[in-house]
Amino acid sequence: MTQGGLPRIGVLAIQGDYAAHADALVQAGAEPVEVRTPADLAGLDGLILPGGESTTMLKFLERHGFFAALDEFARTKPMFGTCAGAILLAREVRNPPQRSLGLLDVVVERNAYGRQIDSAILTASTKLDGGPMEMVFIRAPRIVETGGGVEVLAERDGSPALMHQGNILAATFHPELSADRRVHKLFVKFVNRARSAPAERSSK
Repeated sequence: MTQGGLPRIGVLAIQGDYAAHADALVQAGAEPVEVRTPADLAGLDGLILPGGESTTMLKFLERHGFFAALDEFARTKPMFGTCAGAILLAREVRNPPQRSLGLLDVVVERNAYGRQIDSAILTASTKLDGGPMEMVFIRAPRIVETGGGVEVLAERDGSPALMHQGNILAATFHPELSADRRVHKLFVKFVNRARSAPAERSSK
């Protein structure tokens, strides 16, 4: 891949609607790549951790030795987690506690909105250009605490629903299930910025 080509963004393809993320990435101007082993991270410019069942995803990551690989990947490459993926990115997980990557300075509470009323499609304001955004919540977690370096871009009932810290982006909803591609375009922007950083440093 050359600097001028499309960014290659991986999607962890173990569960969740990773195919919808792949479609969204194509529409946002990136080349999606399915990731099932740590070796698949080689040559990627960014990575999406999709929704699913976070404990199942956690067991898979532990069994296949992903944690060290993801920690190393995140040192230089952007990552984006949606729903269960956001749980995996968090500094601390509650209800119940579980291991996480600790890449995003937030505390997240699993199953925060209950199991019976577990899905909702809401429209809320956002700091992104383009007006209010449709947000699809499915058994969504809730962010109960954020660190000072986290910028909140959208909220649900006063709790962060879309946020980033540097090149780490997280959503407690499923942007891949809406026609609105602003969130994926934002992540592609983060990826392209990270790709250009080495060239910018070398040109100085």
